[in-house]
Amino acid sequence: MLRIAPKTAALVVTALAFHVDMLLYYLLVPLLPRYAAELHLSQLQVGALFGSYALSLFASTWPVGRLVDRLGRRAPMLWGLVGLGVSTLFFALSHNYWLLLLARSLQGVAGTFTWLPGMALLADHFPGSERGRAMGTAFAAANLGVLVGPSLSGFLDFHIGPFAPYVFGVGLVVLDALGRWLLLPQEAQVVREPAIPLRVLLKNRVIRTFAGAMMLGSGLWSLLESTLPLDFDRRLKATAPTIGLCFTAAALAHTLTSPWMGQLSDRIGRVKVLRLGLILVAVALPLPAVAPSVASAVVSLMALGVIASFVMSPCSPAIAGEIEQLQSTSFASGFAVLNMTYSVGLVLGPYLGSALVTWFGLPWALGLCSVGYVSYLLVTRNVQA
Repeated sequence: MLRIAPKTAALVVTALAFHVDMLLYYLLVPLLPRYAAELHLSQLQVGALFGSYALSLFASTWPVGRLVDRLGRRAPMLWGLVGLGVSTLFFALSHNYWLLLLARSLQGVAGTFTWLPGMALLADHFPGSERGRAMGTAFAAANLGVLVGPSLSGFLDFHIGPFAPYVFGVGLVVLDALGRWLLLPQEAQVVREPAIPLRVLLKNRVIRTFAGAMMLGSGLWSLLESTLPLDFDRRLKATAPTIGLCFTAAALAHTLTSPWMGQLSDRIGRVKVLRLGLILVAVALPLPAVAPSVASAVVSLMALGVIASFVMSPCSPAIAGEIEQLQSTSFASGFAVLNMTYSVGLVLGPYLGSALVTWFGLPWALGLCSVGYVSYLLVTRNVQA
């Protein structure tokens, strides 16, 4: 076992775990056209393939959270790596749609075994005054995986061969396993107190408020990703690489500002940062739909990337703080609620956005969504986190 400070070890392990998980998630994106052509997939089957991740994430979150609070953080994180490695191999060997669907679903379950113990590990080791920055740093590492994954996968596939992205993915899983095995102590914290029932967590106004905010944050990304590419193609004549660059810029802005917003919430309070983010979303959300050029679209998306950090970065440390207020260390159970609402946002964003765009057109659709975001300020009234 390497001898480094427990706080540093927890942050390094969690950041690496989140980075690898998101990078492997996005390895599939550039390879999707080949799968669709070889397996003759319809648009509905492609949608089900992406939706299977969110559904398996939602279904596994609560039981995994309870397991993490009972058994500790280290063992579930190692189990998650086994699932991640197997799902990566399934992708490499997928010659039919159902195996591909199984691989994506298993990847969602494995992600649950990574994110819940990882966030609980940070909550264990960092006090409330430092949690926002620590969790923001881990989320920035995850966003870095979002940035690197698609381009790296496409490069390996084109220059080396179709199996190269998966060989690289398995190598990352091995590296991640070594980090978790060597840096996490065998005697990881185990909660021996009675677990907090789900109904108690859901009755807590602070937990409900920030869980809802996380749903709005994930819904923001999925809403933009499902509606803007077609608009940019039609209205701005943007090519596929250009559209990819627009969203890469947004993800980069979110990555760079996530630790800062977490630290800001440590200093001035979680609710204040969230409220500011909701106001800014209401102002900036319609801008990409009326941007007159690709350059202005990039600027508007980068602004939304920064604003997403205002909304999402305070959520995890706020939940952890409230679990402590309940005189408990069942952090994984609290984060399970957060994870479930995150997956709900991933599912609702594309459906709601597509419906509103069909009925009202993109500018009005995003304008109506911005009203919904600013209306959430009413939910945050008299909330003290």
